Amino acid sequence: MSADETNNNKSESKDVRQFTVTDDDSGIRLDRWFKRNLPQIGFATVSRWARTGQIRVDGKRAKPEDRLEAGQTLRVPPGGEAKHKAPKPKRELTEAEIEQAHAMVIRETPSAIVFNKPPGLATQGGSKTTKHVDGLLDAFVTDENTPRPRLVHRLDKDTSGVLLVARTPGSAAAYSRRFAGRSARKIYWALIVGIPEVREGTIDAPLAKQPGTGGEKMHVDEENGAMAKTRYRVVERAGMRAAWVELEPLTGRTHQLRVHMAAIGHPIVGDGKYGGQDAFLTGAISRKMHLHARRLIISQPNNDAAGAATGGGKLDVTAELPEHFASSMEALGFDEKLSDASPVRDEAPERTPAEKKQAARRFAKQYRKDRRGERKSRTTSAVTTKKKAKAAAKGKGKGKPRPDRRKK
Repeated sequence: MSADETNNNKSESKDVRQFTVTDDDSGIRLDRWFKRNLPQIGFATVSRWARTGQIRVDGKRAKPEDRLEAGQTLRVPPGGEAKHKAPKPKRELTEAEIEQAHAMVIRETPSAIVFNKPPGLATQGGSKTTKHVDGLLDAFVTDENTPRPRLVHRLDKDTSGVLLVARTPGSAAAYSRRFAGRSARKIYWALIVGIPEVREGTIDAPLAKQPGTGGEKMHVDEENGAMAKTRYRVVERAGMRAAWVELEPLTGRTHQLRVHMAAIGHPIVGDGKYGGQDAFLTGAISRKMHLHARRLIISQPNNDAAGAATGGGKLDVTAELPEHFASSMEALGFDEKLSDASPVRDEAPERTPAEKKQAARRFAKQYRKDRRGERKSRTTSAVTTKKKAKAAAKGKGKGKPRPDRRKK
């Protein structure tokens, strides 16, 4: 009996597992399905099972790169769990944490939960951060069949406002594509120090990590920075002391809004990291940062997992100001009704696969053209250098008197 037949006979045991591909997993690769649904089974094991015919989709052998369709039956052999991939034990939330999580919710749909994140609460944990939004998401897992919600974008710890979390892996992938493709429209409110000379415009300043800060701080870097653009509009001003502005990031760089406003000489009120002492106003104005994700406009995933219930369409959410921001607005005499946080442009349509391929071809063509130009430039430079060297060698004797060889 061959090794394949032996393995197949073993997989026919009572421990063989059967799964039905859900709508939410439709279209993903087989190896991705394992990473999403059985993360404790490593890629090497999945590849070996596929190679030996132990994984079957609707009774047929399957490869790790094969894409699944909703309704298909997936047969998985027993075992295969890697100890280092074992899921971490879930931390039980306290009643206060569960209450905190639900108190932040401002909108719920079949595909998303939208929070109004308070300032001071991190979006995700780190080496010294134990309290964060991601740690509260278990409050929305009602049973073992309910997937854990997933973060798809982030806000700085001291930034408040709209934060969208996807309910399912499928909707997480869809929302992530929208954020990565810049089709989601995000509008922030901010209080800034001083008054910009130009009332409305776009800040175009490349950003990079500032050396010596361990990546914790960004700065404008015209030579090596990544493209970063921010649209701003002054809504109202308080004399020459401060202004209330709308900010719309047209790209998504770390600390982009904070760095850009400081770069034009008008740091966000309370942002000592980028504005120093100049970022703080005296009087009744709070020393907390005054940056708030006021509004989010994004297309909902239009698939059977979410679209059947939502009908796709736009998700348009507005978050109320935190207490310190609202108090500062009142102290400076600003009226919230003067801005509806409208984006500068409508949501860009998501590109089709054909359009993405065409864009990739254009990029590759331009890249090859640029490389040819570089090589040509280097060759020309080398030839020029050789010519100059020869000319210099020939001219070494110039300027010296020649001996008179005429007979006298």
